[in-house]
Amino acid sequence: MTDRPPRTTRLRRRVARLPLRVRLVAGFSATMLLVLTAAGAFVYWRVQFALDRQLNGDLSADTRLLTPLIRPNGQLVPDVSQVVGSELYQVLDRDGHVLAASPTLNGRALVSPRTVHTALDGPVRQDIGALLPTTRDPLRVYATPLPGAAGQDAAGQKAAVLVVAVRRDHRDEALLELLAQLAAAGLGALLATAVVGDLLARFALRPVERYRAQAADIVAGASGVRLEVPPGRHDEVTRLGDTLNAMLDALEEAVERERRFVNDASHELRTPLTLLTTRLQLARRRTRSVAEHEAVLAEIETDVVRLVKLAEHLLEVGHDARIDEVGCDLAPVAAAEVARRNALARATGRGRSAITITTAPAPVPLSEAAAGQLVGNLLDNAVKHGAAPVAVAVDRVGEWGRLRVTDAGPGMDAELLATATRRFTRAASSRSREGFGLGLSLVESLVTRAGGQLRLCSSGHHQQYGAAPAAEEIPCDHGGEMTVTVLLPTT
Repeated sequence: MTDRPPRTTRLRRRVARLPLRVRLVAGFSATMLLVLTAAGAFVYWRVQFALDRQLNGDLSADTRLLTPLIRPNGQLVPDVSQVVGSELYQVLDRDGHVLAASPTLNGRALVSPRTVHTALDGPVRQDIGALLPTTRDPLRVYATPLPGAAGQDAAGQKAAVLVVAVRRDHRDEALLELLAQLAAAGLGALLATAVVGDLLARFALRPVERYRAQAADIVAGASGVRLEVPPGRHDEVTRLGDTLNAMLDALEEAVERERRFVNDASHELRTPLTLLTTRLQLARRRTRSVAEHEAVLAEIETDVVRLVKLAEHLLEVGHDARIDEVGCDLAPVAAAEVARRNALARATGRGRSAITITTAPAPVPLSEAAAGQLVGNLLDNAVKHGAAPVAVAVDRVGEWGRLRVTDAGPGMDAELLATATRRFTRAASSRSREGFGLGLSLVESLVTRAGGQLRLCSSGHHQQYGAAPAAEEIPCDHGGEMTVTVLLPTT
């Protein structure tokens, strides 16, 4: 047996399934119902208080008029019929028997014996007949003890309590009319509130529905669609539209970037994969010796290593580098990268001359890993595509940390400088060399994310990447050799 959720939980779930417009109108109408009910109750109480005060005043006046005219035996003094002829009264003994009464109230006592005993201790007000349902003769009675009643003998049948009454017809009619008017006015106001609330909810949610329809078009595959945000407005819905448009821009940019990355990667991977397939097909055309198989495997290994390096470069370029808030000193990182490459060159015998470096402290907002990646790519480019000597300089210029890498190679022409940071961009003379044309793209990404500037200079031509207006005040003060300059804000 499964436990059912509490009734309040089930009710909450049912309400949550209702349309938002219905919930808004229902909540607004319920609030207005409470307000109208409270206002109507206050008005009814004030009117009832005023009418009751008038009735009570009449009862007190009649009591003051009749009390001096009552004899101890309960009868009124003679010749007073003209004074009290229109009043409703009864004179009762201690047991509630009628001793005297106005002509219209002869007969049974208006109040019970218990009320009589209570009235002996103090005045008592009591209503006869209810407001709802209505009665034929509604009265309000006022029972007060007569002077000397406290010392009378219970068997003396003498006057003890005076009961004065007034009719409540006009008072009850006024209250019933007030109730009807309040109910009609409240119902009309509630209906008008619900209609106006529904219209306002429809009007307020209309842009949301429009956004939903446009979002459905985007889900269906429409590109370049943006939500229609009315100009000149700055409410919650328009802010939502602006935020969603910004999100769509970011998503479309990310999708386009990934699509471009996949296309570029597919284009670059096609050639080595084709070569690898061709080598395998050639190796299987005839029977080969062990030495020949080893030679083929060595060639295939070279192609596989190149594919692995290409995949690593693609991952580096495709990864959104994060800027370390702590940062690092660029000088020791650059010195370590230069030392590592000089040691490798000496071990393999490939390097004709060592890379030289001069450093000064330059704290920058990059992690050591990101800074090492930046310096390493610049050194690899200089060694592979340039010529010795390669020189590295790290210093600080004002509020900027500066890294410069120069080489004596042929450099780049003006056209290539303008596109050098695009992925897979390579000079015609470098296509036969190792590399993929991704290094400068990664360097530009790191520099621009750190708020810096990348400069490529060759033979008097200068190209800048990255919007760093303050860096424009630092001029290029080098010769015509190929020079890569990185300017990063210091920390």
